Amino acid sequence: MRGAAQTGHLPVSQSPAGHLPVLYTQVLDGLKVIENGVYLDGTFGRGGHARGVLEQLGPGGRLLVMDKDPEAIAVAERDFAPDPRVSIFRGSFADLLHWDATAGGLDGVLFDLGVSSPQLDVAERGFSFGKDGPLDMRMDPDSGESAAQWLNRVEERELMDVLWTYGEERQGRRIAKAIVARRDKQPFTRTAELAELIASVMPRGKDKIHPATRSFQAIRIHINRELADLEAGLDAAMARLKPGGRLAVISFHSLEDRIVKQFMNRHAKAPPSNRRLPELAAFVPTLDLHGGAIKAEDDELAVNPRSRSAVLRVAEKRGVAG
Repeated sequence: MRGAAQTGHLPVSQSPAGHLPVLYTQVLDGLKVIENGVYLDGTFGRGGHARGVLEQLGPGGRLLVMDKDPEAIAVAERDFAPDPRVSIFRGSFADLLHWDATAGGLDGVLFDLGVSSPQLDVAERGFSFGKDGPLDMRMDPDSGESAAQWLNRVEERELMDVLWTYGEERQGRRIAKAIVARRDKQPFTRTAELAELIASVMPRGKDKIHPATRSFQAIRIHINRELADLEAGLDAAMARLKPGGRLAVISFHSLEDRIVKQFMNRHAKAPPSNRRLPELAAFVPTLDLHGGAIKAEDDELAVNPRSRSAVLRVAEKRGVAG
């Protein structure tokens, strides 16, 4: 879950009370912003990290910002468009290769994954099991099926698979059966309906999280194609990064972090050798890893509890061997 800064033209540290960008200092340190560089924030949110990058860029630098969410783009247009160094694009970072502004190469790329704080906090967006609202969950509300539309037609087996694959929900079979039985009598329209149903069929246990947490995560990931977009976005970022350019990715659950870690390791470390197979061409690393899993420190956790699950990974693209 992404934290995002309150909008306005104040430095992040002086922003009015509101959402805070997670791992703010660590992200800027990881990107190693150069004055005349070109940087892409692929998940603008409310612009917390983008504002920090912009403050470090000189007059010749450029900042490209993307987001699926039209509300995020509206904030970007309002607060960032007047700056001639900024270009704005509505869409998924999975499609960054199709944005001509990236064709000249990038000195840094940031992906801050998952649902943003504003999306979660606004009941009408339909992401929260704690706030009743329309059962939507789309990061781009103009694209694809809503969660309600999908839940009201999906086969039980597919739903069970989604709950397990994207939510690691062990009670997926029980939940899927209950959802199908309920929707056949009355279609789902509200987040509270779904959350209450899931809670009613879950066995009582010692788990401290809400019974619907994993199911809501799984449905959201499926509706927004989050993991497929992440894989495509990482490949696209790698293609656009200049030698010496930095890739910084913040993830919020193990499924995302596993994809990011495996991607970076695949480009940075030679695969284990197999004596039974003939040697292929020598492995040439294309990324250098900068630290491992970077997490929020105690002072950040005290003011922004949502940063607790955030994990930042940073890598630098190597130069082309001559």
